[in-house]
Amino acid sequence: MNNSMSRWNLIMIGWTMVLTVYLQELAAQSRHPQKITVPIERVATGRIIHRFHDTSPLSPSGKYFALFRMPFEDHYPEPGDWGEVLLVDRKTGDATIVGRSFGWEMQVGANVQWGKDDSQLFYNDVDTSTWEAVTVLYNPLTKESRKLHGTMFMCASDGSQLVGHNLRNSFYAQSGYGVIVPDAYRQHHIGPVATDGIFVTDVTTNETRCVATIADIYQKATPSVKIPNPQDYEYYCFKAMWNPQHTRIMTCLVLWPRDGGKRRVAIITLKPDGTDIHTAITTQQYAKGGHHMAWMPDGEHISMNLNINDQKPALELVTFKYDGTELKEVFWPGSGHPSFHPKGLPWVVTDAYPSETSVTRGDGVVPIRLLNVKTGAELIIDEVETAKVKDNAFRLDAHPTWDRSGRYIIYNSFDGGVRGVKMADVQQIIYPIN
Repeated sequence: MNNSMSRWNLIMIGWTMVLTVYLQELAAQSRHPQKITVPIERVATGRIIHRFHDTSPLSPSGKYFALFRMPFEDHYPEPGDWGEVLLVDRKTGDATIVGRSFGWEMQVGANVQWGKDDSQLFYNDVDTSTWEAVTVLYNPLTKESRKLHGTMFMCASDGSQLVGHNLRNSFYAQSGYGVIVPDAYRQHHIGPVATDGIFVTDVTTNETRCVATIADIYQKATPSVKIPNPQDYEYYCFKAMWNPQHTRIMTCLVLWPRDGGKRRVAIITLKPDGTDIHTAITTQQYAKGGHHMAWMPDGEHISMNLNINDQKPALELVTFKYDGTELKEVFWPGSGHPSFHPKGLPWVVTDAYPSETSVTRGDGVVPIRLLNVKTGAELIIDEVETAKVKDNAFRLDAHPTWDRSGRYIIYNSFDGGVRGVKMADVQQIIYPIN
């Protein structure tokens, strides 16, 4: 009986692999992406990255780029390692070192990002005398800076508030997005603790408050995220993102099994005062396959890659309301790090992971995809090499993002095996002149 079952299992695994390959080939045949040529300029190169797919490194005036230079890329940072926050003059290309940051990781650097205008440039740092994670507010116009208490994953679009999960503990949720400190200054959270959560900092008063603990989220989220055995998991908040109107916050609630195994993830939204907590995507929905969510311009809806149709071999690009309602597919296949046009036009920019073979050739080169969710058009404006690494922590993600005007797309590149940043001008596509 056991031998028969083993043979049957092998047969089923074989057929599953064949079917998967067939469906991927069918998906490739059904797509009709169009490669187009747009003006592309190299912004900077030499171990340099921009932050993420939901903030623009181009300043609100369009005069400067705010970037991060890693000190190395062949090993993971240790406590006390520092990188450089760079200000690049768009007109001359000259780069100025704004400051050193001890608060960075491989994927988003020091979370360098702009506030309300060119007078507000924020980035993470760590005080190595206390190992406190802080935020630095730098004014490029006056060259003055001040430290803010509390950690930042994203600043509000008007520069008035910062929001963050615990960036010192972020490593336990997922490496690459927080700050590095000695292990003694991190905490493993057994169960849904009341000692950590989502933090909001008032930029004017420099006051930081925990608006919702992990325990609050566990107890109050609708639909409920409660499980029978919460003490068998470590709980962390991961990423904390303002909507454009800074009226709601989105975060991921991450559960890691203490005995090993795959993590669980739920997408949570709440108001800035910690009320009205919703589970927008449950752990069961996320477990089917999904990644990389972002607020849409209306501040009410969210986009992400998510499996909502098991009959399709790749994830769908979907949208849904902050409370999880109105879930629908808007484009297929989804991939990478999608974000909608900031002015509400029906365009989405995204990249892909090399493993997402529904949109890549599997050779380590990924497309910069411009998708029209209204017409179904798919335009390829560039192709980017990615770092071939054994440790996924050192991967290069393109993280394409819109500038605030919606004319430019900025993304990470790897030309010649060197990390850098490029910018594409898509005005004639987005705002065609008749």
